[in-house]
Amino acid sequence: QVQLVESGGGLVQAGGSLRLSCVAPGRTFSSNAMAWFRQAPGKEREFVVGIDGSGTSTLAADSVKGRFTISRDNAKNTVDLQMNSLKPEDTAVYYCAARANYNINVYEREYNYWGQGTQVTVSS
Repeated sequence: QVQLVESGGGLVQAGGSLRLSCVAPGRTFSSNAMAWFRQAPGKEREFVVGIDGSGTSTLAADSVKGRFTISRDNAKNTVDLQMNSLKPEDTAVYYCAARANYNINVYEREYNYWGQGTQVTVSS
């Protein structure tokens, strides 16, 4: 089973920044769309940002536009999420996901591979 591994979560004050990273050990996703989802306590998992297989196209949820940036390095097989101007409502478990398709999709069911998640907590 392909496993994605996230890192970089933690506790940060409102207004601060965090950078999450995702790697797929032993597997390349250079032609696959990748995305970050998040799940806050008591809420459903939601799409945050996505990037296409080549890294030329990205898509962000309205709630994070202008604050979160996704990037990928296909040579290193990594996908990063830079989160700036963090707010308490960004507190959630963040998941890295990959789909068996080049194009970004906002629906969780379209993603075939998932990481275990990393906790991000933003204090007010």
